[in-house]
Amino acid sequence: MDSPRPALRLFVMHHAGGSHLLYRTWPAALPDSWDVRLLDAPGHGLLLDQPRIPDAGALAEHLLRAVEPRLTGPYALFGHSMGALVTYEMTRRIIDRGLPPPPVWLGMSARTPPDPARTAKAYREPSDAELRARLKWLGGTPDEIFADPELWAVFDPIIRTDLRLVDTWRPAPGAAALPVALSAYAAREDRSAPPPRMAGWAAHAERFLGLRVFDGGHFYFQDDPGPLLRQIERDATAALDAADTARCA
Repeated sequence: MDSPRPALRLFVMHHAGGSHLLYRTWPAALPDSWDVRLLDAPGHGLLLDQPRIPDAGALAEHLLRAVEPRLTGPYALFGHSMGALVTYEMTRRIIDRGLPPPPVWLGMSARTPPDPARTAKAYREPSDAELRARLKWLGGTPDEIFADPELWAVFDPIIRTDLRLVDTWRPAPGAAALPVALSAYAAREDRSAPPPRMAGWAAHAERFLGLRVFDGGHFYFQDDPGPLLRQIERDATAALDAADTARCA
């Protein structure tokens, strides 16, 4: 017997240097009627043996090919930090190519919105000290990774590839607002994506559901994802209900 179609399929995209592991408790904490899919970029998590992709557009293409067979029925995308950037690029491609249907909802966490005015600059590889300082500034990296040379040797090239992707990404000029519902998630002490800048996502979606602000820093949900997950459930359900109403009108 075929399993019932999920009420919503939610794809979750991780942050730079991360993997699905930080989000591994999410499927059990979200509604049983949802199908929650935790994505790994190549070279991360379960795909550690695959070549890493240092370009946002190329990574979005790769992930879109992987999930496209599952873009049936209502689905949504959530991305944290680098994951939000990649989620945006995936959605742009879905909309621009007319792939049916578009997502019913996007969740953008701890990543400021696209800034077409930002000019391209030559990328400069950070030194070891600069990379460590940047990660400590962001928070979220366990101290044992910095202290253990073997762990650092594994982690260093992964985070360098991801930060290159983040730092060299430029949005397509003249892009229209996405015809989707979108929520933005920010933390009060996040210096890389502070709430006032996160509010700028309102200009990039036709149906902005609001800015949700939490206590903490860049990885505000790391110790307790409960408040974020409850808000994701409320926001995605509201978007799903609105899509159902529009379809029946």
